[in-house]
Amino acid sequence: MSESVDNATVGAPAADSPLLKSLKWLLGLGGALAIIIGALIFLWPTKSAITFTMILAAYALVGGVFYLILAIVAKGMSVGGRVGHALAGLVFIATGIIAFMNPAIAAQTFAAIVVIFIGVSWIFEGVAALTTLKLAPSKGWAIFFAIVSILAGIGLLLSPLFAGAVLWMWFGISLFVIGIVQVVRAFTIGKD
Repeated sequence: MSESVDNATVGAPAADSPLLKSLKWLLGLGGALAIIIGALIFLWPTKSAITFTMILAAYALVGGVFYLILAIVAKGMSVGGRVGHALAGLVFIATGIIAFMNPAIAAQTFAAIVVIFIGVSWIFEGVAALTTLKLAPSKGWAIFFAIVSILAGIGLLLSPLFAGAVLWMWFGISLFVIGIVQVVRAFTIGKD
């Protein structure tokens, strides 16, 4: 008495359902936005990086103001909490102001910080892989990973601005491609 059930369609919304239509629109709009942002990054990498940095600077200013307000009006917060929130607010505000004063240098500094963080992380990952060799199921692959990770990390640290530019371009290209895939998905949902 077992019935054959098509698992692919169980619980799947109908092709004309409002949920599916909303999903199509969201995927399509998200994909179009990713295509536009990816294209802007690829066509104008410096201007787009500066714009992104200015958005972060605005966020820092607003966040800093909220931290200061919280430090002043929060009920039940300890003196240490108030001082910590006030200091965080001042640092955020100062960072935002400095970034707005010289956007190009702020964008370069932000890129360098991100790349240095990634480089140091890769070096630590490589060292961690070497220190845990006895636990690795495949020592050869663990050693290979460690060497590649350490060398890649050192490479990033030797030229953080160049690496930042390459990462930024890769990000733009990735967004563009992902956006295309998302738009195609939006047009093909419900056609199975």
